[in-house]
Formats: sequence, structure tokens, C-alpha cells
Amino acid sequence: MMKRLLPVFAIVATPAFAEGEAFFSLRSTEFVVMLAFIVFVGVLIYFKVPGILTGLLDKRAAGISADLAEARALRDEAQKLLASYERKQREVQEQSGRIVAQARDEANAAADKAKADLTQSIARRVKAAEDQIASAEAAAVRAVRDRAVSVAVAAAGDVLAKSMTAKDGDALIEASIAQVEQQMH
Repeated sequence: MMKRLLPVFAIVATPAFAEGEAFFSLRSTEFVVMLAFIVFVGVLIYFKVPGILTGLLDKRAAGISADLAEARALRDEAQKLLASYERKQREVQEQSGRIVAQARDEANAAADKAKADLTQSIARRVKAAEDQIASAEAAAVRAVRDRAVSVAVAAAGDVLAKSMTAKDGDALIEASIAQVEQQMH
């Protein structure tokens, strides 16, 4: 009950009552302003302006809520996309690491094969050089032997020519012919 009387007390406790003028007269500015305000609020209520404002605010809130939901969905999609790109980046890094390791292994294998081929090539060349040296040594030995034989034959011929008589020479020739005939038959 006290709450209902509070607006009445508020009107009665205005400065206009304190002066002693009549508050409920159209000459009182406060009364006219209060009456205009009440009519204004009544018109707003009659045309359901508070309901329209509330509806507009509700629509605005629903729009904001929809925008927030869409923003959350976009954020979730962006996070999924980011995670996908990060996963792909890790996969690419791992794959590039494997490719580099494989290339390094292949390069090491090629270097080892080249070393082995070079070692074999050097061994073949050394063997060929040794064979050439052995062949040259054998040819030199043959040449020295042949020369020694020819020098020995020449020396023997000189010695025989000086020490041999004509009769001994004829006998030696006949013995040689006989020996050749025996070897041929």
C-alpha cells in the first residue's frame, strides 16, 4: 500500500505545493509537463512502442547471436584448416628429410663405388705396367743373350779360324752335314 502512495507523495512534495499555488491547474508548468509526459507515455503504450522496441532489440540480439555462432563456426573451421596445414607441413618436412637422407646415402654409395672403380682401374694399370716391364725385361734379356751368342760365335769363329787347319775344317763340315742328315731322316 505504501508503494502505491509513493507517487502521490512525490507529486504533493513538489516545490509548487510549498509555495502555496495550486498544482493541478493548467497554469502550473510542472503540472502541464507532467500531464504531457503521462500522455506521451500513454501514446507510446497505446501504439505498443515498448513491445516494438523489445522486438527490435530481440531481433538485434538474435542477429548478434547468429553472428557469434557463425563466427564460432568460422573460427572452428579455421582452426581445423590450420591444424591440417600444420600436419601437412610436418609431413612435408619429414618427407624432405627422408629425401635428403636418401640422396646422402645414394651419394655416399656412388662415392664408394667410384673409389672401388678407381682402385680397380689403378690395379689394372699397375698390372699392365708390370706386364710391360716384365716383357721389356724379357726382350732385353733375349737381346743381351742373342748379342752374347753372336759375340761368342764371332769369337769362337775367330778362335777356330786361327787354330784350325784346312784339313780340320773339312772334317768339321762333313760331320755337320752328317748330323743334319740324321736329324732330317
